[in-house]
Formats: sequence, C-alpha cells, structure tokens
Amino acid sequence: MDMDLDGKRILITGAARGIGKKTAELFLREGAEVIINGRDCDQVASAVKELTATGACYGVTADVSHADGIAELVKEVEKIGKPDVVINNAGLFGMDEFFTADDNDWQNYLDTNLFSCVRLTRRFLPDMLERNTGRIINVASEAGMKPDPSMIPYSVTKSAVISLTRGAAELTKGTNVTVNSVMPGPTRSEGVEAFICEAAEERGLSRTEFMQAHFHTEEPTSLLQRFAEPEEIAFAIVFLASPRASAVNGTCQRADGGIYQSI
Repeated sequence: MDMDLDGKRILITGAARGIGKKTAELFLREGAEVIINGRDCDQVASAVKELTATGACYGVTADVSHADGIAELVKEVEKIGKPDVVINNAGLFGMDEFFTADDNDWQNYLDTNLFSCVRLTRRFLPDMLERNTGRIINVASEAGMKPDPSMIPYSVTKSAVISLTRGAAELTKGTNVTVNSVMPGPTRSEGVEAFICEAAEERGLSRTEFMQAHFHTEEPTSLLQRFAEPEEIAFAIVFLASPRASAVNGTCQRADGGIYQSI
C-alpha cells in the first residue's frame, strides 16, 4: 500500500539504531525526508551514511534528555524545515529494582522517556495545529500497560507517555492533526540481542534455548512467543504517521505480540 508520505519531513529521536533507525529506513522507502537524532555523534554519522543510500536523510546529534539538548535539536531541525511528523522514540531502558533505584535514577528515566516527549510535543504541536496537518507519535512500551516489578521506574515513565499521548490528542479535536502512541513488546534491537547472547552464555544455553525459556517463564502471556523484529514495530509507526491513519487519534497502538491480556 502506498502510504502517501512522499515529500513529508519526518523527525525521529533515538534513531541511530534499533527501532528508530529501521523506522527511518521505512520512511525513506516511502519517499519521505528524514531527520534522525541520537546523542552519539559517530553512531548518528554512521546511520546517516547508511540511510542516505535510500533517500534524503539528515542527522542531528543532541541529548534530548535535557532542555538544552532539545533546544539544540530544535535549532538544527528548523534549519532544515518544519517537520510534518515527530516521532518521540528516544528512551532509557533498564532493570532497576524499586528499593535500590534512587532519586537520580528516577530523574534520568523521567527526563529521557517522558520529558523529551513533553518538550518536543510542546514545541511542534502548535505549528501543526496552525497548519492543520501533522502527526506526533510517542513510542511507549507494553510495560506501560503491564508494569514490570523488576523495572518499575521504566514502567512508570512509559505509562506516563501513554497518558501524555491521550491528553495531547485532546488538543487536536476538530483538526487534521493526530497524536498517537505505539506499544511495542520485547523487540530484538542491538542492545537486546547483546543481552540475549550474554545471558544465554551465562546460563550455558544456546541463543534459541534461552529465548524459549524466557518466553516460557518471563512472558508466558505472549502470543508471539518470540522477540519482535524492529521492522515489525516500524511498520506500525509508519502507518500511524501516514494519511491512511487519519481516523486514528489518541490511541495506544499495541504491537506487543499479545502480551497484554485485554480485549
């Protein structure tokens, strides 16, 4: 299906690798122009070099976990042009026990996972409303709907992202602007792949054996019973960003492989 994204300008945070990078690639295939962001200069440059073979891709190195980094990102993006779509994908993931995570740990999660979305939505949503066109998509997590006791700080921030999404969507009533979130389940990004290999080796299991054991014990409600590929999440994001999803607003699009048991 043609997603009618030719010539659209897309901003994606946390896009030097993983879901963000794969999403950028799919947008480029659809004829869009993409601005990718990351906080590692070398990773951003490498991703831009690779993605440019597919289409018009720009890179902006900035740390969106603090206000100064957001300001730097916005300044560089505006030199390129106003984005038609903003995808808040940058995130901090970790297994932090509730009783040992201190205030600094909590603040890091809040700054990266929540306030980056708040600040960029606050900056770009008014422009979209004025032009009566645009999309904002926040990447949440199944942990935001099914909080994991082994990563409560992470889960809380992703719940907040889902709430932010619905609240911001209410501000678009009667317009052609939409605000949605995507709820991935466990996804086989580079970081997760490294974790799988390391954990499997520690337990004396093959990679396949480890993943089978993981979904049997840690994610028994998963209907997919495997890690999703970044591309599978990216397809959901691209659809929500397209004019084809014009009637979808204020939702949390589930791409969790059926982990969250709800009708």
